Amino acid sequence: MLNSLRPAFVIVVLLTALTGLAYPLAMTGAAQVLFPAQANGSLIEKNGAVVGSALIGQAFTSDRYFHGRPSATTGADPADASKTVPQPYNAANSMGSNLGPTNPALMDRVKADMAALKAENPGAAVPVDLVTTSASGLDPDISPEAALFQVPRIAKARGLDEDVLRRLVAHETSERTFGLLGEPRVNVVAINLALDRFAGAK
Repeated sequence: MLNSLRPAFVIVVLLTALTGLAYPLAMTGAAQVLFPAQANGSLIEKNGAVVGSALIGQAFTSDRYFHGRPSATTGADPADASKTVPQPYNAANSMGSNLGPTNPALMDRVKADMAALKAENPGAAVPVDLVTTSASGLDPDISPEAALFQVPRIAKARGLDEDVLRRLVAHETSERTFGLLGEPRVNVVAINLALDRFAGAK
């Protein structure tokens, strides 16, 4: 009996040590050496303090800043823990809305967002990513078109020349990864920090 159990026990201990300890430690060590910023969450700092992550969007509502995509994430209602309330970019509850394209709540929300954006920039076509949520609800990026759409509002709120802001958008635009993967994009947190730096330097 013991002769039969010993090999099985040894294999379990060996595989546990290899896959549960040695492998994770090796991968963690390699990541810290090769990609330390990414391994630690792609954190963004301002004046030595962490203000966000390049991987997670934030809710900017002031006219002085670029706004990200709508977020459908929710969180517990502070007044009643058995209920949920909208909590944009809640990384603890990544999710999409799961509302179908004919759902009245989704249609009403998109119509309201479209109307507000058209009033903000009359005559300009509203980029689709400014009225649609991502599957995760955490998308940190918008298209260059979505950033440029917001330039007139920000220029007016900050008293800046629109051409200056367009150049900032061009500077902060990341191209396709390896020239093939994904689409050109603008990280909203990064461009808003750059915007503050520019305004502070004036």
